[in-house]
Amino acid sequence: MDFWSLFLMDFVKQLQSPTLSFLIGGMVIAALGSQLQIPESICKIIIFMLLTKIGLTGGIAIRNSNLMEMVLPAAFAAALGILIVFIARYTLAKLPKVKTVDAIATGGLFGAVSGSTMAAALTLLEEQNIQYEAWAGALYPFMDIPALVTAIVVANIYLNKKKLRAEDQYLSKQEYLSKQPVAASDYRDQQDYPSSRQEYLSKQQGAADNRVKIWPIVQESLQGPALSAMLLGIALGLFARPESVYKSFYDPLFRGLLSILMLVMGMEAWSRIGELRKVAQWYVVYSVVAPLVHGFIAFGLGMIAHYATGFSMGGVVVLAVIAASSSDISGPPTLRAGIPSANPSAYIGASTAIGTPIAIGLAIPLFVGLAQALGGG
Repeated sequence: MDFWSLFLMDFVKQLQSPTLSFLIGGMVIAALGSQLQIPESICKIIIFMLLTKIGLTGGIAIRNSNLMEMVLPAAFAAALGILIVFIARYTLAKLPKVKTVDAIATGGLFGAVSGSTMAAALTLLEEQNIQYEAWAGALYPFMDIPALVTAIVVANIYLNKKKLRAEDQYLSKQEYLSKQPVAASDYRDQQDYPSSRQEYLSKQQGAADNRVKIWPIVQESLQGPALSAMLLGIALGLFARPESVYKSFYDPLFRGLLSILMLVMGMEAWSRIGELRKVAQWYVVYSVVAPLVHGFIAFGLGMIAHYATGFSMGGVVVLAVIAASSSDISGPPTLRAGIPSANPSAYIGASTAIGTPIAIGLAIPLFVGLAQALGGG
């Protein structure tokens, strides 16, 4: 069977699977004006259980495997998280009506990982009987944290340079106006800008002293609910013996809880579509193209790991899917705090309304089909 036949079969199966069908169902009922609501507290519990289960799976697998096998895939995951931010910085940010800081935040969200998308991919791999390393889910934080940290650092460096450039231009204008017969006070707001070269230089020194600190960003990411649950599961899987509760509780509930989360995400995705109309239409183009571009880059790196270390084809798919995904849990609150000047309607709307459905409905079957065509199925 050729690649396109496998892809179309997987695409149809994915449309019929609980993961995507519940997502589409949520969008449909939201479009029809349904008043259905899932309490936020229940959603938080579901997310905690899903990510804890993935963490437990990874922790147990890491305990029983050779850690050296993880080194190259983990390094590729971290590199991808950073690379995706810079792709957005030098592509999306250059498009008309797109603000640079919004583009960087969007890159950070698309570089970070969607736990629900990853869970959907793992479910499909199991349904297709495609083998993958049980620790593949543990690649999540290796991509998620570097992406968010990079986005916040790059955005703050850009904003600081922009502020200093504006102050420098203003000061040059004031020096010119001071030589003119008209009073400089008629042309400036003395509260916001330096009034002398000495004050300007002192502000530059202050900006240098207040460089973006990396560790608080990492700490905030680690303390976020998504990564906390994931890392807790990994730690318990590594250092405890949670197999009994894993098999009797977390594993049987996984798919049912995932379907509920997809329903909620579908309803939220529809509500976010309206927000995208308020920002540049280029976000729509980016949200469709970026997941596939990121996924293909990751798939290529995964193939390098496959040939170099024996990384499974299922693992290659997981790496590609998490690169194609965009964070829906840990990313938004982290970016809101780290880049408060960025417009959430741009980066959250692009991610939730378009990026996530593209990643789940198109990227997952695409990369599963590609893996099977290359001999992984």
